[in-house]
Amino acid sequence: MDYSQMCPKFEQAIDILGKRWTGLIIRVLLDGPKRFKDIKAQIPDMSDRILTERMKELEQQNIVTREVFPEKPVRIEYSLSEKGIALQPVIESIQSWGESWT
Repeated sequence: MDYSQMCPKFEQAIDILGKRWTGLIIRVLLDGPKRFKDIKAQIPDMSDRILTERMKELEQQNIVTREVFPEKPVRIEYSLSEKGIALQPVIESIQSWGESWT
């Protein structure tokens, strides 16, 4: 098979999911909406700066939604969009593969 003409959709998906921490962020959000500090608590080795970058990237890709609650203090929650939830079988497959082979 000639991979020099790789499907651009596949390449784009790998570019998104292949970034460090992205899969873990999605995995954490599969359990439901979370605040920044809650995501950070579940992935303590990731810096705040990287988490902020990844969340912005995932928002731009419409994988994550950001909801602002006008409370005092303001509360912001992140959750998976329909597009993000559609990644559940992918994430579960990677988890299963990892448990079997790594």
